[in-house]
Amino acid sequence: MFRGATKVTLDDKGRVVIPTRHRPLLAERCGGRLVVTVDRDLCLLVYPQPEWERIEERLMKLPTLNPQARRLQRLMVGHATEVELDGHGRLALSPELREFAGLTRGAMLIGQGNRLELWDEARWNEQRTAWLESERAATDPNSDLDSLSL
Repeated sequence: MFRGATKVTLDDKGRVVIPTRHRPLLAERCGGRLVVTVDRDLCLLVYPQPEWERIEERLMKLPTLNPQARRLQRLMVGHATEVELDGHGRLALSPELREFAGLTRGAMLIGQGNRLELWDEARWNEQRTAWLESERAATDPNSDLDSLSL
């Protein structure tokens, strides 16, 4: 399971160092072979390759006559890029992926269970603040999340 938020930096070649705490899991699950794709929230999703293959299979089974399904396939499968961690634990991101997510230098790597999300640091901070503010404003007493005990 990938957990936690880590501030990371992209180098001049568009590479980001994966934190050492995630590397053993990546080595075990996929031998350092990953798939990076885009997300509707304007971040990048980083999956171990076997995990991505399961998701891609489900995406491609969606009904192609459904415009929303086609858009999701085009977005996620169309941008899916196979990458491999180098000997220093770095992940090289294509210019297209970096441009989509607005990644220049400072970024946040967010663990999300079966995947990692890579956000531009400023965008992450803005989005996190917006999510927190919307949670404070929510007053639906029948929310399914109200019963969640942590």
